[in-house]
Amino acid sequence: MDGLTAILGISAFYHDSAAALVVDGEIVAASQEERYTRRRHDADFPDHAIEQCLRQAGLRRDQLDYVAYYEKPLTKFDRLLQTYLAYTPAGFPSFRVAMPVWMRTKIHLRRLLRSKFRDASKVRLVFTDHHESHAASAFFPSPFDQAAFLTLDGVGEWSCTTFGSGSGNRIEFGGQMRFPHSLGLLYSAFTYYCGFRVNSGEYKLMGLAPYGRPVFADLIRRELIDLRSDGSFRLNLRYFDFCEGLRMVNERFEALFGGPARPPESNLEQRHMDLAASIQVVLEDIVLRIVGEVHRRTGMDRLVLAGGVALNCVANGRILREGPFRDIWVQPAAGDAGGALGAALFVWHQLLGRPRLPDARDSQKGSLLGPSFSSDEIQRILEARGRTGHRFADERALLDEVSRHLAEGRIVGWFQGRMEFGPRALGARSILGDPRNPATQATMNLKIKFRESFRPFAPCVLRERASEHFDIAPEHESPYMLIVAPVHERHRVPLSASDRTIMEESPDLRERVRVPRSHLPAITHVDYSARIQTVDAERHGRFHRLLEAFERLTGCPVLVNTSFNVRGEPIVCNPDDALRCFHATEMDVLVLEDFVLVKTELERQAPATERERHLSRFDLD
Repeated sequence: MDGLTAILGISAFYHDSAAALVVDGEIVAASQEERYTRRRHDADFPDHAIEQCLRQAGLRRDQLDYVAYYEKPLTKFDRLLQTYLAYTPAGFPSFRVAMPVWMRTKIHLRRLLRSKFRDASKVRLVFTDHHESHAASAFFPSPFDQAAFLTLDGVGEWSCTTFGSGSGNRIEFGGQMRFPHSLGLLYSAFTYYCGFRVNSGEYKLMGLAPYGRPVFADLIRRELIDLRSDGSFRLNLRYFDFCEGLRMVNERFEALFGGPARPPESNLEQRHMDLAASIQVVLEDIVLRIVGEVHRRTGMDRLVLAGGVALNCVANGRILREGPFRDIWVQPAAGDAGGALGAALFVWHQLLGRPRLPDARDSQKGSLLGPSFSSDEIQRILEARGRTGHRFADERALLDEVSRHLAEGRIVGWFQGRMEFGPRALGARSILGDPRNPATQATMNLKIKFRESFRPFAPCVLRERASEHFDIAPEHESPYMLIVAPVHERHRVPLSASDRTIMEESPDLRERVRVPRSHLPAITHVDYSARIQTVDAERHGRFHRLLEAFERLTGCPVLVNTSFNVRGEPIVCNPDDALRCFHATEMDVLVLEDFVLVKTELERQAPATERERHLSRFDLD
């Protein structure tokens, strides 16, 4: 590696720790710590992710030139102290919980990094600003030579929203909104109030929104937020508890919306669905106003996005269809995990001034940046576990066999190539099904994913066929499953009178889910939308060829694609994880590279208690 510059980016100690390695400007590897420890959203120091990145690059720690941490801990600590001081004595309970963690680890981060890299004594440490990391992760890997950027999240050091522009190898900031006036925290407050976990349940709130009506939207605008035409706003802090307390909302908030916060796992009422619909509409309105102002201020015709709010793919779809920009690109790991990648790229381009040559697709390689396993490795693992499967020497025969299983209604675990970086399964660690089958969604939710019945599933579609099935222009794409688009009118199924009654009156979400809305019922949400992934040959290789094989067999270029995991655990990382998940669920077929394992055949090899033994290892709460 002589003559090369190796930069390791790290995010840790808040949410979804990760590591990313950039060598001479090329993104070589990136992983989240949760995939190795099997603790969902693991926030500990990413030791395992770092080792995996180095292993993939063939590097030792003493060959690193820079270690870049994704935010400035002392600046964040200053914000916390000022906030607690401003709300004393009410802020003391939160202070008492937070300070021991800070005093043990976070405030001594430079010392901790030196201890972690003691065998790399010459490595230089860099601390980038939180939103610098987000902005760098959005612009530098994007396919655009010039673009506006917008970062939106809960809070970094002080910033909650920033915007600016990127050109060539530099980004420049044009403005910000500061804590506590945060769109991310506003949305998280409703996530908490509706009974979902903050920092991981926001996508559930987004999925619940189409079941409701935005009847509270005007109340939110009138009481909770002072919104200006340019998208800037101030929260009415009288209704929130996140500055001084241990909850997101207080008694005034609960009184305003008709009762206490929903206990987790309790029944969802129509009120919760209406609240989800209302805050989703308000968020989209704010984002579109901000986007309009960013366009006016920067004069750019393309936009890149990062930060946790950029994972709101419904809002992203509206930006693409209704916003003033010709095209958008969203960082696949838009949350804090992506900050590790942004920090490394910021050092290479912004601080070292190294040139940048945008890739026409993008430089993130499909976000397939984790470890992979050869068929020979998988054969050794299967033999060690006493499992046998059919190994295909011919890829076309393999894909035809998998397509046949899918077309016959079976659910397939698909484990191929390098693991995804970011929260979405993109065809490397996926569970697949036939979108034409009305039973697919219920089967996947209740028997495989063990999750809420209202949750929609996403379609993956051949890039060249996407505009035939969804309202997305042929020149646009969504390779990272971060755009929601309507299903085309010609594929929709008119609702009967009885179906309409169920949709309008049934309190049971399972009944509403079972009402077919299109010829692809498993991926069509109740509002006729779908969170699409466009699959192209360059990024996705064998996964693209599987979709082609399925289309040859069925005439349908679409599959259901959901993450290879069950509720409560991260996406699978290695073949053992995949085997364990396969046995713990009612999945029918498992494809591990060139191997196909069929459940009915394996059951003759394993005792009847195999599923229960594997299932007991999952935390389904």
